[in-house]
Amino acid sequence: MNKQLLPWALSHKSLQQNLPVMLLYVLESHGSSPGRQGFMMVVNAGGEMEGSIGGGIMEHKFVELAKEKLKHSPAFQPESEFSIRTQYHDKSAAQNQSGMICSGDQTILLYRIQPSDAVAIGGIIACLDQNKNGLLDLSPAGIKFAADQLPEVDYQFRMQSDRDWLYQEKIGYKNQLFIIGGGHCALALSELMSRMDFYIRVFDDRPDLHTMRLNKADHEKIIVNTYSELAEQIPTGPHQYVVVMTFGYRTDDLAVRALLTKEFRYIGVLGSKTKIEKLIGDYRSEGISDDRLNRIHSPIGLAINSQTPEEIAVSIAGQIIQVKNAG
Repeated sequence: MNKQLLPWALSHKSLQQNLPVMLLYVLESHGSSPGRQGFMMVVNAGGEMEGSIGGGIMEHKFVELAKEKLKHSPAFQPESEFSIRTQYHDKSAAQNQSGMICSGDQTILLYRIQPSDAVAIGGIIACLDQNKNGLLDLSPAGIKFAADQLPEVDYQFRMQSDRDWLYQEKIGYKNQLFIIGGGHCALALSELMSRMDFYIRVFDDRPDLHTMRLNKADHEKIIVNTYSELAEQIPTGPHQYVVVMTFGYRTDDLAVRALLTKEFRYIGVLGSKTKIEKLIGDYRSEGISDDRLNRIHSPIGLAINSQTPEEIAVSIAGQIIQVKNAG
């Protein structure tokens, strides 16, 4: 399940039960702030909560603040629908100290969810349930959602004043992971990456592969006649991550050749040093440029002396996260 779904589901349930509910949303963040832009949580008057805005004493403080607001203003009050607060994670800050010392800052929205937001929240839940994308708007006008619009960037926040501000976010999975080969390492990698913001597709040319059937963490399983078909099935893009881990050199070669001319945020090939040297050497001897070959992470993963499929998955996941967050 997409982790974004849980807070919105609690919001929807609370509105149905006529239970006051508060949305806490990180609109902007800088530096080493533990709460990153897009982090969110929901707290209702019954004490239920889902999500996170960064944890620690800062989150605890805001949860208690939300509970107090719900307790002392249970009825709809237009003048206190929302407030925006910037917290500085530095005890030397002149004001608005969060109580944390990790440096950086985050701007947090506290918004009392209104009955009029129910339609937008229902649309968000449907979008996330179907693993689709859409556009979330937060503003003084409340919560808006458009299933047929996508922003150019994942997050955007502008603020002219307390009454003139807009936050927009691409709702749904923001990254796509394509795992080529459905064996034990693919199973372990799927399970690990499913906890992150990745829509996962696993490809294999073996329709009865046991580990493909065991994989419950991916979103799609795709059986190909040959890995040469990947050129049509995997699109170029800055949010596309590709891991090639088929059962042998020949199939690895077919997969890589199908994808060599495409641009991805990340592409890596699993294999021994000897196999990778031969693979890359063959391409180089055919005149494929070093510029293109150097984009392939091979051998794949961080150098942590991985042995088991689970350890290999950790090393690959770590490298993917490193690349994703580098910019």
